[in-house]
Amino acid sequence: MKRPLVILFALPALAAVGYFAPPHDGDAADRAVRLVEAGQHTFRFDTFGDEAFWSGALGLHRTIAGASNGGIGPGLSLRTAAAVGLKIDVDELEGRTRSDLRHGRVDFDSPATTLTMLRQNAVVGVIGTFDHHDQLTAVGVTCALCHSTVDNSMAAGVGHRRDGWPNRDLNVGAIIAFAPNLTPIANLLGTTPEVVRAVLGTWGPGKFDAHLLLDGQTSRPGGGSAAVVLPATFGLGGVDRATYEGWGGIAHWNAFVGNLEMGGSGTVFEPRLDDPVKYPIAAASGAGHTRAAVDRITAKLPELQLYELALPVPEPPAGSFDAQAAERGRLLFQGVARCDRCHVAPIYSEPGFPMHTAAEIGIDDFQARRGPYDRYRTTPLRGLFAKTTGGFYHDGRFPTLSAVVDHYDQHLQLGLSAAQRHDLVEFLKSL
Repeated sequence: MKRPLVILFALPALAAVGYFAPPHDGDAADRAVRLVEAGQHTFRFDTFGDEAFWSGALGLHRTIAGASNGGIGPGLSLRTAAAVGLKIDVDELEGRTRSDLRHGRVDFDSPATTLTMLRQNAVVGVIGTFDHHDQLTAVGVTCALCHSTVDNSMAAGVGHRRDGWPNRDLNVGAIIAFAPNLTPIANLLGTTPEVVRAVLGTWGPGKFDAHLLLDGQTSRPGGGSAAVVLPATFGLGGVDRATYEGWGGIAHWNAFVGNLEMGGSGTVFEPRLDDPVKYPIAAASGAGHTRAAVDRITAKLPELQLYELALPVPEPPAGSFDAQAAERGRLLFQGVARCDRCHVAPIYSEPGFPMHTAAEIGIDDFQARRGPYDRYRTTPLRGLFAKTTGGFYHDGRFPTLSAVVDHYDQHLQLGLSAAQRHDLVEFLKSL
């Protein structure tokens, strides 16, 4: 019983003479702060050099600028930008622009207004490059494009950033289709630009198909979009897998998306993509063995990972749930409803390997089979109110939390009463 105390009291002396040195020399907290600050900038503003894809290959900047501003076509007006779900960060706007916007003195139908927002870095997740003639020469996208929104404090689509929230208004397919040259994508898929535009048109707001350029599947069996809803990037602390299909953790997915989906310049080692049957497009292109001459991503992975882990889970709005019913629902969640067998508090996912077969969940396995394990991840449940638009589950198949509860009540034969199902929903809304 004495030895632990002896060791404990001896530690300071050992450190003083060099026998024991605590890691980071007490600077871990300071380092963490610096990494989080750098990670926020990376998340919001770093394109990882993906302008080479979005502008160099697709020419997206040309259709954004429009013919009147050195590009082609009518250009991207602020009204159209809002219609496809692009958001404006009011904190990045210059004072005069903010005032003009607040008082309705901007032309929502002119692409020049959109260019003004781009010059001020105010279009969330889109970064513009301008030459010495003040003409748009390139655009790139950042993590924030899909995984940030705004609080609408000034107007719909205009406000303070909410990093980590999924932008379920964002029509990624329509934005890609706005580019004048889809031939690079068509060539990868072995089809035509017209077919690519048609496929992109099926995604709709709040959805993206990250597997399209891996397996070439443009639709679900029997028809319907193969895209999935954009996920949140908050609430992932303690969660092993960052995607619906369980590809890997946060750092893995950041590298994966930064290189293979955003079109950035970096390094990815993912030999599971070498499977020519499961991932014919990726295997043929060597996507799993990407190594750029100039790596703009790998050095940013630690700071980006730490920032995403540090993102706070938003609290449900006041009055958005019945507190007494939620408490009854909590007891059901932990009891007869058996929810906590998979959704373990306080992370509300599973510690360890949180993956389940489609049969266990009671749904089809289409999206599961597009991942490496043929399974679905146990999704963390906190902050569900921020994920309501577009529905729940990977493809938004359940429009409400009530529909989710009803599904499990039937699939697991729980026999819950209507009142119990109501209370369970109120608890989910409270997380």
